[in-house]
Amino acid sequence: MSESRNQASRNAQPEKAHDEQLHGSHEPQGKSISGRGAIMVLLILFVVAVVIVIAGIIPRVRARTTLKNDTDAGAAPDVTAAKPQQGSPNEDITVPGNMYAYTDSPIYARTSGYLEKWYYDIGAHVKKGALLATISSPEVDQQLMQAKANLLTAQANAGYAKTTADRYQNLLKSDAVSRQDTENFTTQARSSNTAVQAAQATVQQYEALTSFEKVYAPFSGVITSRAIDVGQLIDSGANRELFHMAKTDILRVYTNIPQIYSRAAVKGTTATIELSEYPGETFKGTLVRTADAIDPASRTLLTEIDVDNRDGRLVPGAYTVVHLKVNQAVPTLVLPVAALIFQAAGLQVATVVHGSDGDRVKLVNVVLGHDDGKTVQVVSGLDPNAMVVMNPPDSLTDNELVHVVPEPEPIPNQPGQNQTAKPSGDEKSGGSSK
Repeated sequence: MSESRNQASRNAQPEKAHDEQLHGSHEPQGKSISGRGAIMVLLILFVVAVVIVIAGIIPRVRARTTLKNDTDAGAAPDVTAAKPQQGSPNEDITVPGNMYAYTDSPIYARTSGYLEKWYYDIGAHVKKGALLATISSPEVDQQLMQAKANLLTAQANAGYAKTTADRYQNLLKSDAVSRQDTENFTTQARSSNTAVQAAQATVQQYEALTSFEKVYAPFSGVITSRAIDVGQLIDSGANRELFHMAKTDILRVYTNIPQIYSRAAVKGTTATIELSEYPGETFKGTLVRTADAIDPASRTLLTEIDVDNRDGRLVPGAYTVVHLKVNQAVPTLVLPVAALIFQAAGLQVATVVHGSDGDRVKLVNVVLGHDDGKTVQVVSGLDPNAMVVMNPPDSLTDNELVHVVPEPEPIPNQPGQNQTAKPSGDEKSGGSSK
């Protein structure tokens, strides 16, 4: 019986071991999480949070960028652009000029007083030395009379001092007078002569002032201005101009030649002058001198052209158009006048530059050659392949975003357009069909 019990216990032990193997032990076992594992968990959570945040921000930034680009594109002005046309090599310079008198002078008074009379008005041609006006200056006249009287007194004193000095010199020879008295009278005679010279200088001064009471023409010319009238108070000096005169038998025409043509501005070159008041007629001039220096502001050379005006047909102050022949031909680019921009930076044109964000404006300075009123020839400053904005708006600025649109084509006349409708037969008869 004991053997059967042992046999049962041995059979139960494998079954128990089998159940434990299948179901596991029911005894609780404690497990702890390491520090490295906690850090990994936190890192994973942080990465997930960053991904979520970025996923929410990027669409917003992209939407704002898109909105900004769309707004800028909508605000960009519409412009038309085209390449400049190639012009033929230019052998003629056409530049504006200003005409001046060969000698131009204001005339002032050298003495004070009241204007007594004037003799020539504006437009009068006078010869050198002609009397223009007379000034009444009684104070100066009285001062001249006083100076003459002082001169006579000084001359009388000098004569008496000389006679006394000579007498004492003769008496000194016989020891009738002392040497001291003789030297005193001799010194007095010399000082009297000096007083006479001073009085003479004063008289000459007032004589000159009285001579200025008559105003004479300093050269032959024309009176271009008269700023006085009879009875007006005249002050000496440059405070008030009496007349203005100009010598017009030869006129000077000042013009600025572009730097590219400066070498062609040779003294003695013949120029052709045109004026609007003489349409179809030209006047000959000669280039007589240049400034021999380029103006850094305009990059031009100042030149002077003399024009013969002995017939008096031309007047100073006129605007002229000057034509000069050049020795070397210069290639040019042709643009319409409407493409030019006149700003403080000088004469400019607007070109279009393609960029990653769109088309932008670049303002470039140019130098012009021939100008016929509708088109101009650009001799320097512009790239032949540049796209030039036609009819740029006044508000256009450098680096501004623009929208280039094609030029509109002219609308052709539609069939039957601008034709008068013919009345029907009923309209002709005035009746109506039934």
